[in-house]
Amino acid sequence: MNDPESKKPTRRTKTIARIIALLIVLSVVAAIAYGITSWTRQIKLKRAEKVVREAMELVIKEKGEEGLIEIVSALENFSEEGVSGLLPVLGYDSGALYDSTELQNIEIYEKYNRAVVNISTRLYQYNAVLGAVPESGTGSGIIIDRNGHILTNFHVIEGVDEVLVSLYDGTSYTGKVIGKDRENDLAIIKVELETEIEFTPFVFGSSSELKVGQKVLAIGNPFGYDRTLTTGIVSGLGRPLRTEKDVIILDMIQTDASINPGNSGGPLLDSRGLLIGINSSIYSTTGASVGIGFAVPIDTVKRVIPELIENGRVVRGWIDIFPVQLDDRIAEYAGLPVESGILVSRLEPGGKAEKAGIKGGDEKVRYGTAIINLGGDIIVGADGVKVDDFADLFSALEDNKPGDIVDVVLIRSGSRITLPIELTPRPVQYQWD
Repeated sequence: MNDPESKKPTRRTKTIARIIALLIVLSVVAAIAYGITSWTRQIKLKRAEKVVREAMELVIKEKGEEGLIEIVSALENFSEEGVSGLLPVLGYDSGALYDSTELQNIEIYEKYNRAVVNISTRLYQYNAVLGAVPESGTGSGIIIDRNGHILTNFHVIEGVDEVLVSLYDGTSYTGKVIGKDRENDLAIIKVELETEIEFTPFVFGSSSELKVGQKVLAIGNPFGYDRTLTTGIVSGLGRPLRTEKDVIILDMIQTDASINPGNSGGPLLDSRGLLIGINSSIYSTTGASVGIGFAVPIDTVKRVIPELIENGRVVRGWIDIFPVQLDDRIAEYAGLPVESGILVSRLEPGGKAEKAGIKGGDEKVRYGTAIINLGGDIIVGADGVKVDDFADLFSALEDNKPGDIVDVVLIRSGSRITLPIELTPRPVQYQWD
């Protein structure tokens, strides 16, 4: 007599059925996808039919009609839902699955979150009664290599006395600031990492091909909540941002991914997990995220990192003049045709600017506690950037080196002229840091 128990599908039979169902779909799809000509397509279809036939014979032998019903059900699910429709047949609970976007977010986070660190800072303010009173701050940073170099924002470590770096496993390290770049709001911290620390360093992408609307992910430590993930899109590109210190940072990435206090210095990633920016600041009337965040583009980061690690700062070019920022009082007194720009008070004798033909002033007047010269050229543009004040001039020359030649737009005797000027090293008195 036949044992009824023997007709129950075994685990092995179920596995075979699942694999066969998948083979059927993949074989047919492969035959169609790779068929180039009609005769090669026919051959591939015949091979696929043979695989299907052999598979069905095996299923019938193992499971009988129940096996055929399971195959038909699998194919129906595939036609309606795609590959995800096969998952219940393969033993997965479809109700517990994630969609493709969620899986992508999860994969990126799990791969890179360990490379995001929490930065705690302390600044001691001395009080006549209480002595040294510490003020604390927090931010984020990313480990960029296994030598312990950590990238963060300049404003996170600006003026602090102590820097503490905390990793994903709770270990903490005292950090040393080895490089600062106020003009791009970037800084490098160095720590001595233990060899057993496990993390995947970020892969640097490119910000030159970003498009408004593409998906981005941000990881950071908002309000002290370690390695928080938020998502959004690129909301704008090439945004100029004037900081509280009156520094203008050009070409910032605008995003609606939630950026809050503590996120500063954390990574902004694209949908492939590539690093495309360093989260820097938010625009807010409340101090919390309102959907307008800004990140330093990764192309800027890649340009300055080597110098920050090697020299501690970025060497930039300068127009060797003695500049005075125009205002309405100077413009009215001197009868100037413009009220903004940089007045060339004097020139460096024998310098590059003098050789290029820039004219300095010759009428000495007192301005506050200083003596300035009127009558010189007025710089209103440099390297394609409009110049209204010192911050604009610094921004215009931010990505230029000594020896570079830039076009400088001048107002001279009411006329607008352009001169090519070779840049010299920026003097210490005109360096931000």
